[in-house]
Amino acid sequence: MDTLTRIRAFIDVVDAEGFSAASRKTGRSKALLSKYVRELEDELGTLLLNRTTRQFSMTEAGHTYYRTASDILKEIDNLADLVREKNTDLRGKLKVSAPRTFVDADIGQSLIDFGREHPELSLEIVSDDRFVDLVEEGFDVAIRITRLEDSALIARKLGDFYLKICVSEEFLERVGPIEHPGDLARLPCIIDTNGKSHSNWRFVDEKGAGFSVPVSGHIEVNSPTAAVRAAASGLGVAQVPAFIARSCLESGRIVSVLEDYLPTDRGIYAIYPHRRYLPAKVRTFVDFLHGWFRRNPGIES
Repeated sequence: MDTLTRIRAFIDVVDAEGFSAASRKTGRSKALLSKYVRELEDELGTLLLNRTTRQFSMTEAGHTYYRTASDILKEIDNLADLVREKNTDLRGKLKVSAPRTFVDADIGQSLIDFGREHPELSLEIVSDDRFVDLVEEGFDVAIRITRLEDSALIARKLGDFYLKICVSEEFLERVGPIEHPGDLARLPCIIDTNGKSHSNWRFVDEKGAGFSVPVSGHIEVNSPTAAVRAAASGLGVAQVPAFIARSCLESGRIVSVLEDYLPTDRGIYAIYPHRRYLPAKVRTFVDFLHGWFRRNPGIES
């Protein structure tokens, strides 16, 4: 790790008045920031921060180093500004994390279309259902399907996200109508282990209050596509993203139930680390995806 990264970590911690606050601001873990500051102190052979479990303070050497290092970093940033003004080239590598559910569905075409539009960029798409650490693992941007929460990362909404509760007509003929989420507790359900809800499915009542229903069944899969196939075969009830179920719904292989009880508080977002200067390749990618969803309305539903 280079000295400049360690210096930035030290200044971030001082500016934020603590490791926890700096972690939230930069998107880097508290442990990583502590490691960088400790390595900087080892390199200098002097203590820069006095630490306790609740607070920290700068040593005399830390005050001196902070003032000078801050000025140096400002000069480096100013130099970078001059270069960026003259260089908007998109050449290089763009590393993107996206859920398998997104990549394998029709909306995954957005990533392919971007690659076709910008052949000058080397595009690496890593399909992974876990929430990667963008900074630690070297990702430029991530696609996430989530409820937007407070984060040190920057998020731009690309589209809405909807769930569907799906069954086959033949299944409904056997078990009768499904009129309330509570009915699911007595019915065989197909559990998508990739979903956050697993065997507790979330719903909202007529007043918008959330509640969950415990579900069970003899089939568990880690693929919403497989869950749809199982539902279409009459094996139970599946909860899947609308963009996965759409083709089977349109063909009549499955039907949607409990529409009035489904939450609508999640979306599809492009997530990237907070940076003073957003790289042109990231800005171009996010703008492209935002426009792609605008040009393909309803593809996520």
